[in-house]
Amino acid sequence: MAEKIKKAEHHVPEFKVKLVNDLAKLMDSYNIIGIVNMENLPAKQLRNMRAQLRGKVVLLMSKKRLIRLAIEKSKKQNIKELEKHIKGMPALLFTNDNPFALFKLLKKNKSTAPIKAGQKAPREITVHAGATNFAPGPIIGELGSLKIKAGIENGKVAIKEDKVVAKEGDLVDAKLAGLLTRLAIEPMEIGLNLVAVFENGEILTSEVLDIDEDAFMASIMQAASEAFNLAIFAAIPLKDTINALLSKAHAEAKAVAKEANIMTSENIAEKLAQADAEMAAIKAAAKL
Repeated sequence: MAEKIKKAEHHVPEFKVKLVNDLAKLMDSYNIIGIVNMENLPAKQLRNMRAQLRGKVVLLMSKKRLIRLAIEKSKKQNIKELEKHIKGMPALLFTNDNPFALFKLLKKNKSTAPIKAGQKAPREITVHAGATNFAPGPIIGELGSLKIKAGIENGKVAIKEDKVVAKEGDLVDAKLAGLLTRLAIEPMEIGLNLVAVFENGEILTSEVLDIDEDAFMASIMQAASEAFNLAIFAAIPLKDTINALLSKAHAEAKAVAKEANIMTSENIAEKLAQADAEMAAIKAAAKL
């Protein structure tokens, strides 16, 4: 492997060799190494993101080939797996912060934008059924040319059913881009797209990092509730269950004593009251 890198470096200008070495050193110095796709990111937003991330991360753009050479040079085990996630206009991100918190920060600062002719669909694009603000006219033909079923409802054009107009990775032509813009559908996300990170020998993709915190907390609460109920059912004495178990045992003991007519300090008053009531009932019945 080292021989392969040396051969590659032989054909690389000196400043690029230095960049590869610097990137490799950064990879070995930081706990988290991320691959970012900066495709379609306006320069102004990039400057804003750099300002927000200053002091938290190091962000460096480079060519795919140089990033691959730096990965080859890194001493970290399994980091070569990161190569599979280099896409678009890549940049390397270095940090020691929590990768989930970092992904959340980057996602929070993304904004939507219309797709332009010639751009690739970032995800599946669907035109949903429902009313539009368009008056009847050529728009119906435009929708029909894209196999989108439409009709007239209350004097306005209405889309009759959902229609997938582009799949992830499809090139969007001018006709579709214009229609999506007119329908106020903005499928593009502008921001730093964190594709994957390398941490402790493992690759965490964006799908793993993108956590729904509300759903996550709900699942934890449900798991805790189910664990508590199981511990109570199995009578397992724990710090969290002992009070409930003692209350349950006390209630069950009282029920057994009552059913078996066992006199205790707790039920004696109740028993005497019951006996007194029964005696009064017998007296009343005898008088009859």
